[in-house]
Amino acid sequence: MIDDRVFPSLGILMLAAVMKALGFRVEFLDLSGLEDNVFEDVLRRHVATSPATIYGLTATTPQILSAAKMAAIIKEVKPGVRTVIGGPHMTLVNAAAKLETKRGIAGRARDAMSVMEGAFDVLVAGNGELAIETFCSDNPPKLIDADDPSSSLWLGKDELRVQPWPARDLIDTSTYHYQIEGVATTTVMAQLGCPFGCTFCGGRLSPMLRRVRQRDPLDVVEEMIHLSRDHGWNGFMFVDDELNLPPQENILGLMEGIERAQRDLGVTWKLRGLNKASLFDKEQAVAMYRAGFRELLFGFESGSPRILRNMLKGNVEENTRAVEICREAGLKVKALMSIGHAGESLESIEETRAWLKLVRPDSLDMSVITCYPGTPYFDEAVETRDGVYTYTAKNGDRLHQVEVDFTQVDGYAYKMATDSYRSYVFTDQLTQDDVVRWRDDLDRDVRRYCGIPEPGSLGHDQPSVVRGVNIPPGPLPESILRVSASA
Repeated sequence: MIDDRVFPSLGILMLAAVMKALGFRVEFLDLSGLEDNVFEDVLRRHVATSPATIYGLTATTPQILSAAKMAAIIKEVKPGVRTVIGGPHMTLVNAAAKLETKRGIAGRARDAMSVMEGAFDVLVAGNGELAIETFCSDNPPKLIDADDPSSSLWLGKDELRVQPWPARDLIDTSTYHYQIEGVATTTVMAQLGCPFGCTFCGGRLSPMLRRVRQRDPLDVVEEMIHLSRDHGWNGFMFVDDELNLPPQENILGLMEGIERAQRDLGVTWKLRGLNKASLFDKEQAVAMYRAGFRELLFGFESGSPRILRNMLKGNVEENTRAVEICREAGLKVKALMSIGHAGESLESIEETRAWLKLVRPDSLDMSVITCYPGTPYFDEAVETRDGVYTYTAKNGDRLHQVEVDFTQVDGYAYKMATDSYRSYVFTDQLTQDDVVRWRDDLDRDVRRYCGIPEPGSLGHDQPSVVRGVNIPPGPLPESILRVSASA
């Protein structure tokens, strides 16, 4: 993200909540938003004085470079302590490596796993809530695979429904800033997993990321009531992959519960979330507006029928229909788009340009595709020349990707500041530089045509001033370090 202090990481806060319930003393060091030289200094100061012997880190792929750097610093300052890595990147690499093992090959996924083994003491794949006692035991295995539904560590639907709410008391929520129509907003999650097979998307072979597990809608509403009544939050961003997954009664029941809670509390909430266009209908739209939703996000990705077929991502007609349904219900639309798919060309980019100008979204993200481990783009690619891997779609369209060591290279994040994108992919029609140049051109043109502000402008993910540039000596402020009660 352009600003690390927009959405707190609920995943590791969920683990912290479970650890507190198990009686562990938890220190939560929140380094979000700190520049490299600042977070390294803060981490050194903390490790030098902390009694902690186990350090747990979570990381998406764009964060793994920083996580590896942190693990090295921890070991340098206090040799002998244990570093544990979990989160999406570890889970994706493990899933990709298991596929290579199944195929009897030793490829780049196994190489990526070796990198992780060298950087961290213990690797946790999948949800970590039920793996805590294992990675905190005296002699944990190098790899704890909780991404296996046959394992006792698998977080199934029943296990998910009895987990405590994220330990938001261990972060300074006042330093996280996000608004929906001027209302201070925090994040909630109603379900885990996405069942679809989009070729660019991570985790298609990971049960943790592929299998849908829905929380009890009543528990979700109770969490929102708690956050509103006890902590003053009246804006909620749902970070589920798709809120409107079947069964239909689940999403409608959740909306009804949210609407009823506001009546009972005498408050008005502002809500935002992600939906699947092919599953979206008028009944959902009306119910979501009544519940307080004012903007929905859709992964439309492209306006080219050919590119959508190549990525196994629905069609243009259902995407157009989703926008029209939102307009009728009074809902704003944010279009999540991406450039650099198999077969991407100037023609497909112009189709995307024309479609966006036709539907005129209210907001826009325009990303460059990166082939993460655990995506079909990565897992099904073959080396076609030294350091270049190629994914081939069913119609023969190709996507070429430059090999990347994610612990050493950055600049490929989902959302970057304008003019900061890099491309590690290219097609038969577009070079790496072309992909970035046309992304920038398309983004600027559509924003200008539709009146969409630039990323970072007021009301659209406005970056915060980087905190802690001059953190004074002595105890770290509570905005960075919080400690739970001793066991």
